[in-house]
Amino acid sequence: MSSQKTRDLQWTLQAIRSGKTNLQNISFFHTQSTSGSFQESDNSSSISFSANNDDDNDGINYFNQLLAVLAAAARETNHTTPMNLSFHSVDWKPGPLQNLRCLLLGKNNSNIRQLEFQRNMFGASGLSELSEMIGRNNILEVVIFSECQIGFLGAKLLASALTKNETLEELQVWEDSISSKGAEELSRMIEVNSTLKLLTVVDNNSITATPLISAVLARNRAMEVHIWSRSNNGNRSSKVVEFTPETNTLRVYDVDHSGSQRIACALGLNATVRTLDMTGIRLKSKWAREFRCVLEQNRTLKEVVLSRTCLKDKAIVYIAAGFFKNRFLSKLHLDGNWFTGIGVEHLLCPLSRFSPFQTQANTTLTWLSFGGVKTKIGRGGVIAILKMLETNQTVTHFSIYNDTSLKPEDAVKIFRSLERNATLRCLSFRCCRGIQGEMVLQSVMDTLQVNPWIEEIDLTGTPLHDAGKADRIYEKLGQNSSLVPEKDLLNDLQLTTPTFCRVFFCGQEFAGKNSLCNSILHNLDSSRLTYTDALRTLVNPVEQIVRSSDIKIKTSQDGDIKISIWNLAGQHENFALHDLMFPGHGSPSFFLIVSSMFRKPANREPKTPEEVEADLLYWLRFIVSNSRRADTRSKLPHITIVLTHYDKVSQQQSGHLQTIASSVQRLRERFQDSTDFYPTVFTVDARSSVSVSKLTHHLRMTSRTVVQKAPQVYQLCNDLIKLIAEWRSQNFNRPVMRWSQFCELCQLNIPALRIRSRRDNMGSVDMRRRAVATSLQHVGEVIFFEELGFLILDCGWFCGEVLGQLAKLNATKNSTTEGNGFISKKELEKILRGRLQNQIPGMGSKVFDNLEAGDLIKMMLQLELCYEQDPGNPNTMLLIPGLLEEGRGKSQKWQLNTPECVYVGRRLEFDNSRQMFLTAGFFPRLQVHLHNKIFRLKNQQGAIYSLEKNLILIEINGIHVRVELGEQLSYYYIDILGCSAKTQNINEMLRLFHQLIIPTIHSLCPGITVTESILRPDCVKYLLPSSLRRTQCVPLQRLKQALLSMPADSMYDYQHTWVSLMDGTRTILRSGFDYARNLLSDEDFREVLHRRYYDLHHLAREVAVPLAPSENQEAPTAAADHMVEPSLSGIAQGVETILQRLKIIEQGIKDLKQEIQGLRYYEHRLVIELHRKLDYLVNYNIQLEERKVPQFFYFVQVQNYTKRLVTKLFSGMTALRLHMLCEYRREMHVVDDQMGCELMQVDNQALKCLLPYMSKFMKLLTFALKIGVHLAAGMGEMIPDLSREVAHLIDSSFLYGTAAIAAGAVGGAAALGRARGTQSRGSLNPESSINSRNISQDIKAAQQWLVDFLKDQKIATGKDIAQRFGLWRVRYTDTGHIAWICRRHKEARGIQVVEVPI
Repeated sequence: MSSQKTRDLQWTLQAIRSGKTNLQNISFFHTQSTSGSFQESDNSSSISFSANNDDDNDGINYFNQLLAVLAAAARETNHTTPMNLSFHSVDWKPGPLQNLRCLLLGKNNSNIRQLEFQRNMFGASGLSELSEMIGRNNILEVVIFSECQIGFLGAKLLASALTKNETLEELQVWEDSISSKGAEELSRMIEVNSTLKLLTVVDNNSITATPLISAVLARNRAMEVHIWSRSNNGNRSSKVVEFTPETNTLRVYDVDHSGSQRIACALGLNATVRTLDMTGIRLKSKWAREFRCVLEQNRTLKEVVLSRTCLKDKAIVYIAAGFFKNRFLSKLHLDGNWFTGIGVEHLLCPLSRFSPFQTQANTTLTWLSFGGVKTKIGRGGVIAILKMLETNQTVTHFSIYNDTSLKPEDAVKIFRSLERNATLRCLSFRCCRGIQGEMVLQSVMDTLQVNPWIEEIDLTGTPLHDAGKADRIYEKLGQNSSLVPEKDLLNDLQLTTPTFCRVFFCGQEFAGKNSLCNSILHNLDSSRLTYTDALRTLVNPVEQIVRSSDIKIKTSQDGDIKISIWNLAGQHENFALHDLMFPGHGSPSFFLIVSSMFRKPANREPKTPEEVEADLLYWLRFIVSNSRRADTRSKLPHITIVLTHYDKVSQQQSGHLQTIASSVQRLRERFQDSTDFYPTVFTVDARSSVSVSKLTHHLRMTSRTVVQKAPQVYQLCNDLIKLIAEWRSQNFNRPVMRWSQFCELCQLNIPALRIRSRRDNMGSVDMRRRAVATSLQHVGEVIFFEELGFLILDCGWFCGEVLGQLAKLNATKNSTTEGNGFISKKELEKILRGRLQNQIPGMGSKVFDNLEAGDLIKMMLQLELCYEQDPGNPNTMLLIPGLLEEGRGKSQKWQLNTPECVYVGRRLEFDNSRQMFLTAGFFPRLQVHLHNKIFRLKNQQGAIYSLEKNLILIEINGIHVRVELGEQLSYYYIDILGCSAKTQNINEMLRLFHQLIIPTIHSLCPGITVTESILRPDCVKYLLPSSLRRTQCVPLQRLKQALLSMPADSMYDYQHTWVSLMDGTRTILRSGFDYARNLLSDEDFREVLHRRYYDLHHLAREVAVPLAPSENQEAPTAAADHMVEPSLSGIAQGVETILQRLKIIEQGIKDLKQEIQGLRYYEHRLVIELHRKLDYLVNYNIQLEERKVPQFFYFVQVQNYTKRLVTKLFSGMTALRLHMLCEYRREMHVVDDQMGCELMQVDNQALKCLLPYMSKFMKLLTFALKIGVHLAAGMGEMIPDLSREVAHLIDSSFLYGTAAIAAGAVGGAAALGRARGTQSRGSLNPESSINSRNISQDIKAAQQWLVDFLKDQKIATGKDIAQRFGLWRVRYTDTGHIAWICRRHKEARGIQVVEVPI
C-alpha cells in the first residue's frame, strides 16, 4: 500500500478518533485496486480498502481498525447522530464481525440506523452472528441485503432475529433467492413482529410472494409490501404483489392458482385492505369459492377489481352467493371475463327484487361493471338486467363494456326499464356493438324525458356514437342538469267538476242494507252486473250464514259519474270505524239512513215508533257530529230516510206506519238547521228491483246535484283515477300502491307532476304530488297514509277485510293481555294473520299478499288505534284500547288521601246534545292521542300514564288526573277529575286541564262547540260514579253570570249551593256550598272582574258620573262607603266608589307600564349615545398611522371548546387569540370564520400598552353588545352576566371580568349617570378635552403595539390582513373617513365606499 494512501486512511482514522467529523453516511468498498478514503460531503465518506497485493493484510487491518475506531468513538463521545453504514463486496471474517458486533451492540452505541450489504459474503457462521446482532440491537431501523446470496438459511436466521427485534422498520432483500421455505420463515416472523413497516423482496421465483402477503393480510399488519420476481432469462424484473397501507390497496400482478386461493383465505378477517385489484390473473372456481367466504366475513373491503380474470359461470355463482350476506362492498368490476347469461342472472339476483314485499338482498353495492368479447349475456342475462334496473334502489353506476351479444332490441328494453329507475346516475355501454339505430336513439331520448336522474351515459366506441348521433343524448343530459323555471305549488293546476260521488248506507244490523245495495246496483247498470252479484238476492239467507259483517264498498258507472256505495256495517263492533270512513271537506257525497220496520227479518214483530226513532236519531246525530268535525265551512249533509221490509206491512198496520211518519217529521224539524233533509221517506222491499226503482232514480238525481254543487277538484284527479285503474289491471288488481310507485306513475304519465331536471325543486314537486294524493283521499278514491308511504286503492277491501277485523280485536281472548290492553308485536301479528286469513276458500282476497303485518301495526299506530309503550324499543309492547277491560270490582279511590289535598272537576259535553254526541270511536282515540301528546312533550316531568276501559289515569308533576267517559240517555260526555297535595289552590290543576287535556279533546272534534261544567269537589274527592254526578255540576258560564249579578263587595264571598245527592232512599251527599273563588281559576275570576269593570264603566257614563274626582271634592267617609241611598244618585255614588277601587289596581298596572316604557326610552337614548361615541372612536385622529391597521381589536380566550371575550388583562395570561371587528359605521360586528392571530403570552410591555384601551373600548363595547346587539353582533354567547357591576362601570375606568348587561340594569345605570352629572377621568365622554388627550395617547399606544405585533406575525400588507382577518381598507365617499370593513359590507355597500389598498 502506498504511503500516500496510507496517509489517507490514517487521516480518516485520526479524524474519527478526534471526533472532528460529523459523518452520517459511511460506505466501505472492498476493491481490487488501491486503498483510499474519499470525502463525498461534510457528512458522507467512502472508504476503499484493497486486497490485491502483498499489503492485503494492511487493507483488512485498516478496515478492522476503522470499525473499532467507530465503536470506540461512539462509546467515548456518546454521539447520537444517526449513522448509515453500507458495505460493498466485503468478505466477512471473524475479526471484522467482532468489531461490527462491538459497533452494533456496544455500550452507548445507539447511532447506527441503517445497514446495507451489497454483494457481501458471510458464510453460515457469519449469517448466524449477524442475525444475532440484528436481533439484539434496539436502535437499528433499516437492513438491506442486495445480491448477498443469503438463501433459505439467511432468511431463516433473519426471521428468527426479527421475532425478537422491536425497532427494525424496513427489511429489503434484493436479487436473491430465499425460496418458498425462506418465505415461509419470514411469514412466521411477520405473524410475531408488529414493528416492521416496509418489506421489499426481489426473488428469482414469484412463489415467495404468497406466504409473505398472506401473513401480512392475516395479521392485519400496516406494512408496505413490494415483492418482485425475475423473468426466466433474468433480464427484467416484474412485480408480483404490492400492498400500500396509505391507500389500503392490495394489487396482485402474478400468482399461481394456489397462491390466489391462499390470499383469498387471508382476506376473510382482514381489516386493512379497502381495494383489491387482481386484474389479469387467471382465476378459477376454487378461488371464487374461497372469495365467497371473504364477501360473507370481510367488513372493510370496499372495491374489488377482477377484470380479465377468465371467470366463468361457476365462479360467478360463488361470487353472487357471497353478495347475499355482504353489507360493505360498494364497487365490483368484472369486465373481460368469460361467463354467460347464467352468470349474469346469478350476479344480479341479490341486486333485484322479485316481489313488492321482498327486501333487496344486497343494498351496499353501488358500482357494477361487466362485459367483454367472451361474455355472452344472452336472453336470460337481458331479462336479469331488466329486472335489476326496474327494482334496484342502490346501484348508481352500471357499465357493460365491449359486448357483442346484445342486440338493438335488447338495448331498447334496457333503456325503457330505466324510466322507473330513480337511483342510477351513470350508465356505460362503451364499445358495445348493439347500441345502434334510430330505435335505440329514440328509446334513450324517451327515457331521459321522464328520468332526469341519469347524469352520464357513455356511448364511446358504439355505432351510435361513431355515426355522430349521440350528440342529441348529451344535449338532453345537459338540459336535465340545468335550472328550470319553478311553478306555483298548486295555483297552476287546472280545476274541473268531479266525476264521482259517494253514497253512504247507514243503519243498524238486519236493516237490509246489503239487499238494498244489490237491488240499486242492479237497476243502475244491470248489463255490467256480475253473475255473482246478480245471484246474491237469491242466496242471501245462505250468504248471511258464512259472510262476515264488514264494511263494503261497491261502484257503478252512471254515465260520466262514478257512484260508489259505502255500506257501513251496522254491527256495534264496527261503530268505532265509522269515524274513519266519514267523508272529508268538499267530498261529493250524501247519506241514506236505512231502518227496518221490524225487529228481526225472520219474524213479523214490528218495531215501535220509539225504536225506529232511536235508530234514526243515532245516525242523524252521528252524521251531524262528524260533519262539524270534518269542517265547519262544509255544506249541510244531504240525508234521505229509507224504511225497509215494507212488503211485510199488513193493512192493519197502516196506523203504525203513520205514527212512524210522524216521528220522522219530528226529527226533520229537529235537525232542519244542521242537515239537508229530503222530505220524502222511501218505503221499499229491499230485495225487489221494482220496489227500489224510485229510490234508484232519486239516488241518480241526487248524485248529479251533489256533484254540481261540490267544490271543483284538480283535473289531475280524474286523470289519475283512470291511470290507477289501468295500473291495477296490469298488476293483478293489487289494492295497495306504495308511494314510490305513485311517484313513478306521476313521473311517467303526468307532466304537471313530473320532475323535469335534477336541479328542479324536488320539495315543490313532492308537495304537489302529496296534495293530489290527499285530494284523491278527500273524494274517497284512495286512502293515503302519508307517513307510512302507501295508498289504499281498494277502499272496500281495506275497510272490510282489514279495518273490519282490526275493530274486532276487542273480542280477542288472549292470555297475554291480562285485561290491561298490552300485547306484544309478535303476538299481535299472529292474531292478525289468524283473523285476516280467508275463512271460506275461494272468497275474498288475501290481505298479506298486499300488506305485511308490520304495515298493519304501523297503520294502527297512525290511525291511533294503539300506541307503543316504549317507542324507541323494537320489542316494545303495544296498548290497544279495544283490549281493555272494565275495572269492575276495583276500589275507586285516589292514591293521595291527605287533609292537604285539593280536588277539582270539569265536565265536557256538546253544546247541542240533542243533535250531536261523542261517537263510539272517540274515547279510544282520545286515550291514544292524549298519550302520544303527553310523551312528546319535552317537559313531561316523568308522567305516569295508564288506561282502563273508558278511563285515563295520569300523574304529572304531582297532580293526579282521571279522564272518564260517561253515558247518559244514549249520549256521551267526558269528566276530568284532578287531585293534588302540592298546592292549596286549584289554579295549577286547571292550568293543566286547559293547556293539555281540553285542547287535546278539542283537536279530535274541531268545529264542534263543547260546553264546560264544574263538578262538585266532594264528588271528585269521593270518586262517585259518573251516573250519580249528573245533578252535581254547574255550567261554567252560568256560575260566571251568577257572579256578575252579585254586588261587587259580595263577589269574593259568593257561595254556590249544591243540592243533596240521593241514591234511592240513601243519602250519599248532603246539600252544601262552595265558594265561587274556590271553584274558579284565577284567570276565570279575573275575567269576571274585568267584565264587571266595563259594565260599571258604561253605567257610570249613562248616569253622568265624572270618571275622576274634582280637586275640591272631599274624600268620602268610611261610613259613606257602606251606605248607598235608594235613588239614582245613590246608585251612581256606589258605582263611583267601586270604580275608584278598581282604578287603584288599574293605576298600578298603568304605573308598571309607564315604568317599562320609561326604561325603553332610556335604553333608546343610550343606544343613540353609544352609536355616537363608537363612531367618534372609529374616526378619531384619521391621520394616525394613516389607518394602516384596523382600529378595533379584541382578545378571545378558548376554554373547554367555548370562546370568552377577554376584558381584563394581566401579565402572564396565555392561550389568547387576537381578532378584529368590522368597523363599518353603525354596523360593527364580529367577522365570521376569522382566523385571527395567536398571542402566546401577555408580557408587561403589552399590558402597559393595552390596559387603558381595554378599560375604555371594552366598556363601550360591552354596553353595545347587550343594548344594541347590531353594534357588535356575534359576541353574545361570549359575554356572561355583569348586572352586579353596573354601578361600578359608571365610575371606574376599569372593567373587571367579562361583561353583559341586562336592559333593566342599563336603564338604572343611565339614570344614575344623569343624576351624578359629572364625569371622572375615566368616563366615557370622548368630547371632553382631557379625555380627548387620554384617548389619543391610549389609542396611539395600543395601535403601536398592534403594528409591532402584526409585523412579528409577518402581517405587513393589506393583503395579509385580508387573508388573516377578512378586512379590507376602504374610504367612505361622503365623509372621506378610512375604515376596515368585511367582505359582506364591501360588496353590499359598494356605492358608499371605495377600496384604498395599502
